[in-house]
Amino acid sequence: MKEQPKRIAAIDIGTNSFHLIVVEVSKSGKVKYLDKERVFLRLGSEIKDGKSFISENDLTIAISTLKIFSKILNYYKAEVRAVATSAVREAENNMDFVNRVFKETGIVVEIIDGKSEANLIFTGMKNALPIGDKSVLGIDIGGGSTEFIYAVNGFTKFAESVRIGAVRLSKMFFPDFIITDKAVKNCEEYVYDQILSNKNILKDIKLDYAIGSSGTVDTICLVKEYQIKGKVAKELNGYEFHQTEFGEIYTLIMNLKTSGERMSIPGIEEKRADVIPAGLIILRQAFKIFNINKMVLSEFALREGVVFDMIEQNK
Repeated sequence: MKEQPKRIAAIDIGTNSFHLIVVEVSKSGKVKYLDKERVFLRLGSEIKDGKSFISENDLTIAISTLKIFSKILNYYKAEVRAVATSAVREAENNMDFVNRVFKETGIVVEIIDGKSEANLIFTGMKNALPIGDKSVLGIDIGGGSTEFIYAVNGFTKFAESVRIGAVRLSKMFFPDFIITDKAVKNCEEYVYDQILSNKNILKDIKLDYAIGSSGTVDTICLVKEYQIKGKVAKELNGYEFHQTEFGEIYTLIMNLKTSGERMSIPGIEEKRADVIPAGLIILRQAFKIFNINKMVLSEFALREGVVFDMIEQNK
């Protein structure tokens, strides 16, 4: 009897969105993508006495989303690993979340720490781009945290998570999602201090180029592509932009003070228009700190990293 290809899946329970990816792996190791889902959902929106909680409403929506994911997993008969990041990691009631999700969907949620998240993201990046013998800095700006991974010749020198994310900083500095000069300045200073306060992150590094993944970097590439071609290619993996191009897009977006105005720019998704300024501030400060000249988009991030890690573990 012919051996069936193995089907595996990853679920990424993020601060700003939930992702599902399902792949089929042949005996020779070839990966075929079967399904991909994304749902915008913000967790940890409830704050009590300065502590973050996953609200009953967020939990209900999360379970509803994961029930849909569970049906997809059953359809493909896929082995799954579900990982939760910043929002669940920091929520006071995170084990209630994990237990309720398992009880109602059968999905086991693994809360991963920041360093594990950073390493898995870089596993995704390495499988998206031919890094080879280069010195690269991977940057993944999420909703609650940003991961920084520096590697030389494919070997990681540091992999760190900093508690700065587009949703987190929007709540802190732009609670009404309206940009003011004072809020931007305060946010910039906070981001700069948070990155440099992590002593494992070395700023004086040799760098051939940076690799960016997730929503903020996706948005920059989409806006640039619309500006040049008036449309967007289906595949943007490996898309490049330079410091000057980023500066132009940064100025364009940051001059639009409200979410409604930002939505008018082709390439900015409606669900990201409110938090994109904070994401851009994080990236701009990273460009300054690490003296980045060029960034390359990796369409693979945490969820793909989980998949390739599972493939490696199954060998």
